[in-house]
Amino acid sequence: MCGRFTLTSTPEEVRRLFDFADRPNFPPREDIRPTEPIGVVAIREGARRFLLVRWGFVPGWVKDPREFSLLINARAETAAQKPSFRGAMRHGRCLVPANGFYEWRSEGSGPKRPHLIAPADGRLVAFAGLTETWAGADGSEVDTAAILTVPANDVVAPIHDRMPAVIPPEHFADWLDTARVDAKAAAKLLVPAPADLFVATALPTSAERRASARPRPAPKAATPPAKPKPKDDQFDLF
Repeated sequence: MCGRFTLTSTPEEVRRLFDFADRPNFPPREDIRPTEPIGVVAIREGARRFLLVRWGFVPGWVKDPREFSLLINARAETAAQKPSFRGAMRHGRCLVPANGFYEWRSEGSGPKRPHLIAPADGRLVAFAGLTETWAGADGSEVDTAAILTVPANDVVAPIHDRMPAVIPPEHFADWLDTARVDAKAAAKLLVPAPADLFVATALPTSAERRASARPRPAPKAATPPAKPKPKDDQFDLF
């Protein structure tokens, strides 16, 4: 599962790692949510390009996206066989730049606690993604994407049983090359990330954040001490 993620690296850092010619300009984002625009890297006309797409995959055969389930993730084990993702595994593979993702874990009867799962060294990583362009009857087009997930590694498993598939830089070319690397071969790249890549950090719950944001009552004004009374054996000159 990947329902929220972050991208806080600069555009130049993203461009340097993913090696595309475009020069996008975007702000750091700490909480990227489904249906929002996300940046992806894909092959277009033989070159790597940075594209802005909607996070929420819509297969090309869907007639009305409003009546179709929101697909933000695709299971790596079955994506090549599922009607929704089969075409994109062959022709629409992409990389999703990210600095981490969020998952929630239940703690007894209380609210679920969010955890930020991010590289220990703060590095930028690439989630495996699928992209497809949906075309409406009126000629409108929407570029959409989903993030592929795999079974959780030892760091993520105590929090959630799934995690995004991470493609290391040495396999960027193979994952993106839909012309020469077929879906079956590409699927072999979809494995849990090494256990030493990510660390999980527990974050405050929404209730805890609200409580800490409440204004605290102003402290009472200090009362000046009373003037001491003179002792009987001393003169009071004032």
